[in-house]
Amino acid sequence: MPHLFGKRIRLRAAERTDIDIFCRWINDPEVTENLALVFPMSLAQEEHWYEDMLKKPPSHHVLVIDIQAENQSDTWQAIGNCGFFNVDWRNRSAEIGIMIGEKQHWNKGYGTEAMHVLIKHGFETLNLHRVWLQVYSKNPRGIRSYEKAGLTREGLFRQAHYQHGKYYDVHIMSILRDEWHLSDASDDQH
Repeated sequence: MPHLFGKRIRLRAAERTDIDIFCRWINDPEVTENLALVFPMSLAQEEHWYEDMLKKPPSHHVLVIDIQAENQSDTWQAIGNCGFFNVDWRNRSAEIGIMIGEKQHWNKGYGTEAMHVLIKHGFETLNLHRVWLQVYSKNPRGIRSYEKAGLTREGLFRQAHYQHGKYYDVHIMSILRDEWHLSDASDDQH
């Protein structure tokens, strides 16, 4: 299965040629505003990260979020990335993360669609039981997107994130396989 497809997106393996664009995204303060990145990252550091990623099992590899270029059905454009990490095979649980790096594609539903595709892959291919994430309370756009993807808030780390001289709560959101089957079935009826 070389790619995972949604209606408007595909998820594909990250390639060495993606390193430059990843580096541009993670050095953009607007893009990283709601990510756990604190320091600027050099191209050399990003190349090192990529090499380390390749040493991990494929289930831990970052996937690139591509959309079809306008008026070109055979051309794809990278707009972000996502993936599983902190995979716990004994409990069949994994944390997920996502970044839409191309700001002109924010608020168009691509992140929600990518989450749907990634969660489906987690449950149907990786046989996970629970998929979860952390999101800062100051990120209402992200919270809405995750709720649309079927995740529910299950916990809160109070004032666990410090940024811009202020502490923010961190929400824990998750979806269980049984809940996903229910939400997936209701999506099919629409």
